[in-house]
This record gives sequence, C-alpha cells and structure tokens, in this order.
Amino acid sequence: MSEDWTAIGHLSDIPRRGARCVTSPLGRIAVFRTMEDEVYATEDRCPHKGGPLSQGIVHGGHVTCPLHSQVISLRTGEVQGPDEGRVRTFPLRVDPLTGAIEILIAREAAFAPGAE
Repeated sequence: MSEDWTAIGHLSDIPRRGARCVTSPLGRIAVFRTMEDEVYATEDRCPHKGGPLSQGIVHGGHVTCPLHSQVISLRTGEVQGPDEGRVRTFPLRVDPLTGAIEILIAREAAFAPGAE
C-alpha cells in the first residue's frame, strides 16, 4: 500500500482552538488547530458514544468531547484520565511558507471530492 501527502486546506481555514472536517473513505477526519498553531488530525468520532470531536473544546494538546466531556490527546488519540479508549490519528504537515496543510493517508483511501 502506497501513501501520499494530500492537500486539505490552509492553516488560516481553521480558527485557533477550533477544528474543521474533511471527508474520506475512512470517514470524517477532524483537523484541529491549537492556540500555538499546532495542527492535529483525528477521526471525528469519540470512542465513548461517537460524539463529533470537531465540535469539542480544544485546550492545549487535547479536545474535550461535546457530548460527555471525555478528554482526548490530539497527539496520541488516547483518552485521558480514568476513562479508556483511543481514536485514530493521522500525520499532518504544514508548509511554513504558504500555510498549506497536508495529511498522510494511503493512496487507496483517497479523499472524496467536496470535503467540508
């Protein structure tokens, strides 16, 4: 299986401490931006009850699920605290000159047109 970096937008498309989603055959992927302009990508589904993580609160390197307040590390996808679980994460890179964001994903799972 080969992998490609795929352009998914620009850093300026995502507000600080916010998220945007892209759609792929793997499902919805949430792309988060921290206050420090770090970007992370996870599946957009909390492992507890399937809540939309993209609608959660971003704080530091974490997001809090809007449905049940489960805290998830954006770096590792691991649920924090006494809860257990994990979400899938995806490697991202940002071009320092243009602010373009790219995600690393298998070529066989290319992105669907009309991503959000």
